[in-house]
Parts: sequence; C-alpha cells; structure tokens
Amino acid sequence: MKSFIQIPFDSHFPIQNLPFGIFSTQQNPTPRVGVAIGDQILDLTAITTLFEEHVPELKDPSNVFSQSSLNSFMSLGKPLWQATRRFLQNILSNGNPKLRDNDQLRQKAFVAQQAAKMHLPAQIGDYTDFYASKEHATNVGVMFRGKDNALMPNWLVFIDSFYIVRYINLKKKRSRVHLPVGYHGRSSSIVVSGTDIVRPCGQRLPVKDQPPIFGPSVKLDFELEMAFFVGSGNKPGERIPIDQASQHIFGLVLMNDWSAWEYVPLGPFLGKNFGTTISPWVVMLDALEPFLTNGPTQDPTPLSYLEHNFPSAYDIQLEVKMKPNESDSFKTLTRSNLKYMYWSLKQQLVHHTVNGCNMRPGDLCGTGTISGRTEDSRGSLLEITWNGQNEIEFENGIKRKFIEDGDEIILTGYCKGEGYLIGFGECTGKILPALQ
Repeated sequence: MKSFIQIPFDSHFPIQNLPFGIFSTQQNPTPRVGVAIGDQILDLTAITTLFEEHVPELKDPSNVFSQSSLNSFMSLGKPLWQATRRFLQNILSNGNPKLRDNDQLRQKAFVAQQAAKMHLPAQIGDYTDFYASKEHATNVGVMFRGKDNALMPNWLVFIDSFYIVRYINLKKKRSRVHLPVGYHGRSSSIVVSGTDIVRPCGQRLPVKDQPPIFGPSVKLDFELEMAFFVGSGNKPGERIPIDQASQHIFGLVLMNDWSAWEYVPLGPFLGKNFGTTISPWVVMLDALEPFLTNGPTQDPTPLSYLEHNFPSAYDIQLEVKMKPNESDSFKTLTRSNLKYMYWSLKQQLVHHTVNGCNMRPGDLCGTGTISGRTEDSRGSLLEITWNGQNEIEFENGIKRKFIEDGDEIILTGYCKGEGYLIGFGECTGKILPALQ
C-alpha cells in the first residue's frame, strides 16, 4: 500500500498508520480534526463531500470533523472508525485519482505539519493511571521496602487509596489481590506535547524522623508510559467483557506522567497531579493489530473475567531521550517496549468496568511506567539512578540524578513493519523553575 504523498521510509506516519489529531493553523485558528500522512496533515473538514459520497453511514461529517476534539467521532463506534480509516487509505492511495489529481482540493486539504499547532486530541473527562509493569513495581518495591517485600509472586498487596501499593507485615493479615492496580488521576493537568511543565512545590522530608520542610521538588522525574483513549463507552452498571474490550479502545498515545518522588513517604497527592504530557496523534488500534503479540506469562492465572487465550500485547518499541539545560544534544536514557507490560490494555479496561463503572468517549487510561528486565529498559530516572544513588553522565561532564530546571525529555515510539513504521511521533516537555 502506497500513497501519492511522498513519505520518507523512516516516517512515523505512512498510509498504513493515519493517526487522528486536532490541529489549527495561523490562517485558520479554529481547532479541527486532521489525519497525519507523512509530513502533512489531511484536513478532514476539507473533504466532507467525499465522505458524504463514499461513507454514507457517517452522518453529518462536516459537524463531526469540525469539532475541537475527537470525542464526537470516538462516540460513533468501531464500525464507523474502521469505515473512515478504510476510506482515507483509499483516497490517499497512489491509485485513486480523486484527490491525487485535484490540485485545487489538494491545496485546500493538506497542511504541512510544521505549519500547524497541535491541541489535546480529546476532552478528557476522566483519567486513570495503572501500575501494570511488574518490573517497574518490583524495582520501586526493592528501593523503598527491600527485596523481601518487593513484589510477591501473587502480587500480594494491601491497596492504598493510590496506585502505589503499601505492603504490610507479611506475618500479619493481608489482602490478596491479583489485578491491575490503578488510581484516578487529574485530567485538568494533562497537556499536549510541547507544553512546558512548572516544577511542583510541596512538603519534603530530607531528614528521617524530623519535621518536613516546604519547597520545590528535588526528585522530579519522567515516567515512560503509553495510554489509550476510550471510544464508545458502557452504561452504568454494565461491564465490558474481555472479548469485547478492543471494540471500546479507540487508539493509543505516548504519555509522560511526570512525578515528584517526595511523595514517598509523605503521600502522592501533590507528587502526581501537577502535569501529564501526551503525544498529539492518536494511533488507532486497527493500525496496531499487525503487531499483536503475547505478553508476559501471567502466573497465577488471572480470575475468569481477566483471563483470555488470545494475544493482547503490542510490540511497540519505546525510547526516552534527555537534554540537560547546559547541553545542546539529547542522550538516550532507556529503550523499552509496551510488550513488557504485565497487564494488557484490554485487561486494564475490563477491570476498570468490572464493578459497573461507566467509561465515556475521551476517557484516558495510562499504563503506568513501562520497564523491562534489563537496566537499559528502565522507564524512569528513579530506577535508572536507583533513587539517586547513581549519576547519569552526559557530554562535557554534565551529570544528573533527577530532572533539573531547563532539562527536556522526549518520548518516542513505533512499531516496525516490513518497509514501514507505525509511529506515534514525539511526546516532549521541558521543566520550568518552580513558582516563588
């Protein structure tokens, strides 16, 4: 499959991808729906007459694609998402002259990505972050609780009000659960890639058994995550069964869930609600289906509502780069993969609704930090520096344990097909000094 748009071999956005996003331009500052193709954006509001002709089941495309979010489109359900994507692949293919040979329409329909401003792809009503990486949970457990209490084989935990699990004395009574742990996050502080993040302030406990002090975080960190957008939701009291979960997941984005590690031991409230960055392009689940693979073996077998016998992990290669404020170049800190995640996206969604919780179009669910088994696949500075015990060396003698003011972080991710990539672009952010 090839497009008449010239697409470099290393582009994240070939015709096999076609992710959706919300953009505006200086000439037309109204945010609207677009699709990435190569280094261009196809403005869907410019081709609504083609939709009316070729996708008649998509009612009122002019209204759907002129929205400042994808929520309306997401709510239409998977059959219409798929019909829209098939039509776009057809109209953008090198064998279809309808758009290819219409110079006037092409001038109107295509916008260079460099000339566009990207916006949050959805109105995010609710945001949930999971704790789905066994390796990350184990590393954090070893650091703060020791090897004996790090992560039991059956994920033996007492669930706190937050996603970090609080282990209790193993000789005493304990709750036994085997499930994707999660917490309800703050949707108002989710921002699109390229938005600066102000260093948070709060209480710190620099000396054990002494009173805390107030000030800027000194253990500011990135967390390598991905997240999925809910498309069509479920009614209150209804569950989403595991074999129907993919019908409710619209697509995926990269996510950097910035963290201030002072919340251990003072509590996570201010350490997790100040900023979360996502990439602007939502890669649809259909584009990722060729990269389905088996995830880690789950032992013991999950309860029946979470159990399945089909591949549900995705082979998405992930990378984090960091540029210190004093440097002109980025250094790769970690290379990981979504397939390392213990709990799958489908299991996360299914568990979220097992109590009848109703999901809505545009709800965002994060995976939690994605770490692998090797040191070079750890998904946070907390793990890479082992809570500040080790330093990362950059060029010209620059060293870091955690993120300092002016430092920049870039997350990237892609699937590698035969002769093409299915990519997510970049998820970037820079830390500004704390407000005084």
